Amino acid sequence: MNVYEAVESRRAVRGFTDDPVPVEVLERVLKAASWAPSGSNLQPWHVYVVTGAPLAQLKKVAVARVAAGDPWDEREFQLYPPELKVPYSERRSRFGKERYSALGIAREDWEARQRAAIANWDCFGAPAALFCFIDRGMGRPQWADLGMYLQTVMLLLRAEGLHSCPQMAWSQVRTSVEEALDPPAELMLFCGMSLGYEDPDVDFIRTLRAPLHETVTFVGDIDQPRGSAGRNTTSGACVNVQVSR
Repeated sequence: MNVYEAVESRRAVRGFTDDPVPVEVLERVLKAASWAPSGSNLQPWHVYVVTGAPLAQLKKVAVARVAAGDPWDEREFQLYPPELKVPYSERRSRFGKERYSALGIAREDWEARQRAAIANWDCFGAPAALFCFIDRGMGRPQWADLGMYLQTVMLLLRAEGLHSCPQMAWSQVRTSVEEALDPPAELMLFCGMSLGYEDPDVDFIRTLRAPLHETVTFVGDIDQPRGSAGRNTTSGACVNVQVSR
C-alpha cells in the first residue's frame, strides 16, 4: 500500500472484529510514528496502549456510566467554537444527519441516538485502543504536533491492514480513563483511538471532502488546478454518501 492509498482508504471505522492485534505490529507502528514532525522535536505526545482485560474493564466502566445517565466529565479544552460559522456548521450538521440516517435513526429518536453513541465507549468492538495525552503546559503549536502524530499512526495502521477511529468522546469520561491508567497529574487526555481489523459486515458512511478550491488557494505562476474553473456554478457542498457492504 502506497502513501496515497493509505490516505484515501483511512476513515473512522465504527465496526471492528474481535481479532487481536499482534503486539509486535503495534510496536512497529508506534516506533515508526515517533518520526512524526514536531516543533523543535518536542514530541509532546504521551500514549497509553490498552488491550485485553484492562481495556475490557475500562469499556465496562465507561459504558455503564453512560448507560446510567451519569453527567459527562467537563472537558479540559473546548472542542468546537461556541458559534460554529458557515461552512463548518453545515458540514457538521450534514455529517450527523447522514450518519444517523444510515443507521435508520430518526432525528427525534433520542434514545436510539444514545444507544448508537454508547458504541463509542465499547470501542466499536475493537480489541485495542490507545489514549493520547498532552502536558497541560503545552500550547496550540504542540496540539498541532499531536494531530500530525495521530495522523501518522492512523496511516501506518492502514499499511498494516488495520483500521482506526479517533474518538474525542473519551474526553467526556476522562476521569474513568485516568482512574484506569493513572497518568501523571500534569497530563491531559486529548482523545482515544479504537484500532483493529474492520468488520466487513458493518455498513458505513464514506464522508467525501469539500472541493479543492474551498480549502486551497494557489498563488504564483502555475496552471489553474483542475476543477477550480466555473466556481460560480459549483455548489461547494461537502457531500456524504453511504456505502454498504
